[in-house]
Amino acid sequence: MITTHDLTKRYGHTVAVDGVGLDVREGDRYGLLGPNGSGKTTLVRMLLGLVFATRGEIEVMGRAVPRRVREVLPEVGALVEGPGAYGNLSGRTNLTLFDAAGPGSERRTRRRRVGEALERVGLAGIDRRPVKAYSLGMRQRLGLAGALLRKPRLLILDEPTNGLDPRGIREIRELLAALNEEGTTVFLSSHMLGEIDALCTRVGVMDRGRLVVQDSLADLRAPTGQVVVTTPTPSEVVALLDGRVRSVDGETVLVKHDDAGTLNASLVAAGISVTGISAQRRTLEEVVLAATTTSSDRVG
Repeated sequence: MITTHDLTKRYGHTVAVDGVGLDVREGDRYGLLGPNGSGKTTLVRMLLGLVFATRGEIEVMGRAVPRRVREVLPEVGALVEGPGAYGNLSGRTNLTLFDAAGPGSERRTRRRRVGEALERVGLAGIDRRPVKAYSLGMRQRLGLAGALLRKPRLLILDEPTNGLDPRGIREIRELLAALNEEGTTVFLSSHMLGEIDALCTRVGVMDRGRLVVQDSLADLRAPTGQVVVTTPTPSEVVALLDGRVRSVDGETVLVKHDDAGTLNASLVAAGISVTGISAQRRTLEEVVLAATTTSSDRVG
């Protein structure tokens, strides 16, 4: 769906994007993580033909960008760096004008599509209020409605939950998951780790312009080869498994073992009370911290 090879963007002596090779597959919910200034927005703008690469290749839905971007855009919904709108006009009117100006628009279905988009993002009840009276979260919803007007095969979103409260973030996450189930590939960038962890199936991590991690979330969070045991008698676990216990914290014992079920059976057979047991997995936070540096003072 999206592939890039050696994608690089320089601004003078500053390298904003450095040799990135994206691999976004059809049906993915792909999350691009990185701190502010890591190059995410510059990368997204290049995917849409809004910024030209200094070096490298981009292919979106099998077509080269920016050379064939006009063929791509009718099948892409996008929200980049917050929505633009005429403040004195209503949300409905803004969407109508946005649709009329876009490539591949169908006038005869416009009214219905605008209504459906407003309904999906939760703005149907205030669609005639002027946008200047919208909150930041409402403006963000309006931008997302614009991205949904043509039932895109691919959604490219830059910080789509910016300005939303926790309930709004959950609603947008549920909407994106539903769209993905209906066949839309979702590509979103965010600096919010929890947002990516809750929604995405594949993850890329940007650091100082480079793509330092790219894998399925399941593989990134694979078992570490250790098991977390909760027991009221940790000393008995230590005595039984001397040499395999990695740490003890209160009633929690970390044991080097490949199979939580087998370990549980051994502990119970030895008469040890086990109140909880599970394979230890790396968190996405741990993956990101291990792959990135501490500073992000960059253009991007």
